[in-house]
Amino acid sequence: MDRIPILKMGEFLLVTIQVDMHDRLAMTLQDDLTALIVKHRARGVMIDISALEMVDSFIGRMLSNIANMARLLDANTVVVGMQPAVAITLVELGLPMRGIRTALDVEKGMAVLRAAKLAFGGSNGTNGRGRGGD
Repeated sequence: MDRIPILKMGEFLLVTIQVDMHDRLAMTLQDDLTALIVKHRARGVMIDISALEMVDSFIGRMLSNIANMARLLDANTVVVGMQPAVAITLVELGLPMRGIRTALDVEKGMAVLRAAKLAFGGSNGTNGRGRGGD
C-alpha cells in the first residue's frame, strides 16, 4: 500500500505530500501521523504541499482534519509551500482552515513551530497544557 513519508525532525514531524491524495492514502496518512505524534511526543507537524498545484475540497478537509487531530494530541500544525492557486481555491471553496497556520517555506514553518512551542513554555517537553490538548 502507498504511504506518504513522515520524517522526524527533533520535536517536530515533517510530511511532504507530493502525490495526488485519494481516500485510502489520506486515511493511512491520518493513522500514521497520529500514531507518530503520540510515539514521539511530537510538539508540531509541518505539512509541505509545495508540490501540489491544485487542490479540491477533499484535500482541504483532509488538511483541516489532520490539524484538528494533531491539536487534540497537543501538537501544532503548519502547512508550508502553498501555491497561490491553492490558496485561491481553498478560499473559493469556502473551506474553513481553522487551526492551521501557514508559512511560505519549511524554514519559516520551523520558526512558526518553534515560536508556538516557546509561547506555551515547555523545555521539559510539555507546553503547559498537558498532553491532553486544550
